[in-house]
Amino acid sequence: MIGDRGLLGVAAGTALVLVTGFFAVRDAAGQDEGAPARSALTVIAPAAAGGGWDLAAREFQQATRTESIVNSVQVVNIPGAGGTIGLGGLDRLEGDPTTVMVTGAAMVGGVEMGGSPVRLSDVTPIARLTDDFEVVAVPADSPWETLEDFLDDWREDPAIPVGGGSAGSPDHLVAGQLAEAAGLDPADLHYTPHAGGGELTLSLLSDAGGTVRIGVSGFNDFRDLIEGGRLRALAVVAPERLEGVDVPTTSELGYPSVDLVNWRGIVAAPGISAEEQAELLEITEEMYGARSWQEAVERNRWEPNWAGPEEFTGFLAEEETRIRTLMTDLGLIDGR
Repeated sequence: MIGDRGLLGVAAGTALVLVTGFFAVRDAAGQDEGAPARSALTVIAPAAAGGGWDLAAREFQQATRTESIVNSVQVVNIPGAGGTIGLGGLDRLEGDPTTVMVTGAAMVGGVEMGGSPVRLSDVTPIARLTDDFEVVAVPADSPWETLEDFLDDWREDPAIPVGGGSAGSPDHLVAGQLAEAAGLDPADLHYTPHAGGGELTLSLLSDAGGTVRIGVSGFNDFRDLIEGGRLRALAVVAPERLEGVDVPTTSELGYPSVDLVNWRGIVAAPGISAEEQAELLEITEEMYGARSWQEAVERNRWEPNWAGPEEFTGFLAEEETRIRTLMTDLGLIDGR
């Protein structure tokens, strides 16, 4: 289990190695660690290339470059343990005003799941940016034409595995919410974790029959395959239908309690000054208002949901409580 203390020690050591390598990359690029954020900014994506955090980090990079908000912006991937290796790396950069990190609901779950010694309250909040929505999907040839088709069979056989991202991720929590809404015990959920949307897709579309035949993931992980007709979306977990996407929401289908929304935000290293936090906030505000970022939001079907540092801090506290409760109900953690 991720919560094993020995594994946490490995994760912490890995984080240190990755952050050391990150500084080497900065030095090799001739960047001055003491330069203001407007001159050179690094964005940590706490996941491998190709995932949701990486996508948000690179859209942030593109917008700040296109609009000349920052002279030089680089993205550094520090994957692992639900984003907590990246979080630990950021914590080790205390006082560095030129590094930010993309975060989201999966990191809150990762902290709870692994017992991370570093929490989001230990770093500096900058802003929440967007909401990102989950989708429940099956292969196009699946006998489950609708969500209710699947739920009928699931009630008969709760051992049907449901695939998604890492244990404790929003995918996992949505699957748990869905089980509870269907009248099943969430603790009996047979959840099959995958390294990311790509691995989950391979399992779903395997000609030999993968480990799962239904999956929960971020809409963007499945978007091309849904639009190309290889996957069938049964439901989107969103307050309203996504624009241009003819797929009902879980609320429309009679399951309003299946409502976990992923989100993207920006945090900075601990120990920076109020002036340095204000500069990073100003950069982020300019990026958020830029045409290229707005185009990215539309292209990725995100929902703008801005919150500045004070509101973001309160939101994070609420998310920690909510996700801890969900994970306790799923039997993933001891919530006592």
